[in-house]
Amino acid sequence: MARKRKGVPRHGWLVLDKPGTMTSTQAMAKVRWLMKAEKAGHGGTLDPIATGILPIAFGEATKTVQYAMDGHKTYRFVCRFGEATDTDDRAGQVIATSPVRPTDAQIEKALEAFQGLITQVPPQYSAIKVDGERAYDLAREGEAVELAARTVRIDGFHLTGRPDADHAEFEVECGKGTYMRSLARDLARAVGTVGHITVLRRLSVGPFSLKDAVTLEQLEQVVADGVPDSLLLPVAAPLDRLPAIDLTSVEAERLRHGQAVSLLRRADLTRLETLRDGAGGDGAALALCEGLPVALVRLDGAEIRPARVLNL
Repeated sequence: MARKRKGVPRHGWLVLDKPGTMTSTQAMAKVRWLMKAEKAGHGGTLDPIATGILPIAFGEATKTVQYAMDGHKTYRFVCRFGEATDTDDRAGQVIATSPVRPTDAQIEKALEAFQGLITQVPPQYSAIKVDGERAYDLAREGEAVELAARTVRIDGFHLTGRPDADHAEFEVECGKGTYMRSLARDLARAVGTVGHITVLRRLSVGPFSLKDAVTLEQLEQVVADGVPDSLLLPVAAPLDRLPAIDLTSVEAERLRHGQAVSLLRRADLTRLETLRDGAGGDGAALALCEGLPVALVRLDGAEIRPARVLNL
């Protein structure tokens, strides 16, 4: 017999404004404890020094975490020129220095190469696994970690401020898997110096933004007031980019039991075309019944098949 989970079976998303004093896993554990939640997961790791958007999923929302992680992201960071660190941020040890300080014009020119699809090597201190171990664990043990370059998408990289010659402020819009520490490191090299991040803040993840976010202190107050569920966003919140298909109660029941639903009648043609036009290469869609999410589904010919059933 499976062991019963401890906690309250909550379902939905909470958007935390993570403090820069803990890891994403520590922040999620704190939120789960405050909410007394049965099950939780987070939608995309933030560096320990970073603040900002950390979407936390509860219950059935954990089945949609991948869609949050795959969403468009925006960041704001400050780069310190003239010093490189082993972690590419202020938490590390200085490993190189340079007297060179770029002008605004030099920075703007260099930014032209950081647009669209680019390749970047992740920081040595990252959560990427190398032979089954986290890169940051190997780096802390003094091992030289060889991480492969990866392709990432940069939709915007803007110089937004210059407090002094040593520092520059930037905002970035990007796709999944982009490391801000690598961007700062590589930009500094492109302008003939070295650099690292001193301040990093995530402004949005997919549909989640700072307007939805709460701090740990605000969450503690809401929990003390006895209304923690008032902070939860819908389970389907990160699925806004997926096409939706409305089902009858009979069709929804078939999906809930793991069965496919055929769309063969003339009346189904519009629904089928909607899915084919919007589902994209993976054929993913969201099935609804009376406005409530039923399942994440895949289009397979003239059938939809359940990929993840949402038990709400």
